[in-house]
Amino acid sequence: MAGNSQRRGAVSKGKKGPSGGTGGKNRRALEGKGPTPKATERTGHPAAARAARAAHRAATTNRPAGQRPPARRTTKKSDGPEYIAGRNSLVEALRAELPVTAIYVASRIDSDERVKEILSAAGDRGIPLLEASRADLDRLTEGAVHQGVAASVPAYDYAHPEDLLEIAADAGRPPLIVALDGVTDPRNLGAVIRSTAAFGGHGVVVPERRAAGVTASAWKTSAGAAARLKVARATNLTRTLQAYQEAGLFVVGLDADGDVELPDLRLADGPIVVVVGAEGAGLSRLVRETCDQVVSIPMSSAVESLNAGVAAGVALYEVARHR
Repeated sequence: MAGNSQRRGAVSKGKKGPSGGTGGKNRRALEGKGPTPKATERTGHPAAARAARAAHRAATTNRPAGQRPPARRTTKKSDGPEYIAGRNSLVEALRAELPVTAIYVASRIDSDERVKEILSAAGDRGIPLLEASRADLDRLTEGAVHQGVAASVPAYDYAHPEDLLEIAADAGRPPLIVALDGVTDPRNLGAVIRSTAAFGGHGVVVPERRAAGVTASAWKTSAGAAARLKVARATNLTRTLQAYQEAGLFVVGLDADGDVELPDLRLADGPIVVVVGAEGAGLSRLVRETCDQVVSIPMSSAVESLNAGVAAGVALYEVARHR
């Protein structure tokens, strides 16, 4: 009723009947508490703990909070040792003077001339001989046909792409580097390493992902050259090639649809990076667009393409001839 001083508040009619209001007694409880503070300002929040750690690091290293430390130039190793399986493969590896760290021989092995050569080479080079069961050999070689013998070679210590420029500078010759784009067969990589060493190259660059690494197969195919020639891993091949260009090198790609043929290459006697693509797929789009020149190898129309190992060998021979 209007003018009734006894009225305490509005009446709300709900499902359970009318109920009286508070008459404003809880008004402060309904007032807002202001904007929500940032996560980094809330005590106990994980973001606040991270911010505190970043501030502590900045105070101890004289680097502003939030700024990342400068990237370190590091080398990368493969995950673990590689294993060469089989009598013929092991004989070839020892003849090529691969850095074998241990030889595993099955107990009660049937000896032949190859086994005798393996044991003799191990004794001459001081390589440990370890007796292993057939089950152990199966496990080490991941089920490969080992014929009772296997050998381990160390995880490959990859160089940084910039290291190859330093190697060329120390040699006193214009840099000659080979880069592989999408080559996934380790035997092709081994053949490229062998050709690069044979024709005076200073190193090979491979992408970190979706590409062959220096495995036991690459070690063997390189015929020992992988122990003498540096292989570098690039996180991003396109950016690595651009960095080489900034350092004064010309980037030449090999492709069946090249602008000029290999014998007409005029950049061979200068600092150069030869980029070899995968058989069939060729160079990727970004790598091709980065190249200063794309050249083709003249060959019979009956042959569509050469594998990466052969193509690199032909190109490197031509570069060496120009030089």
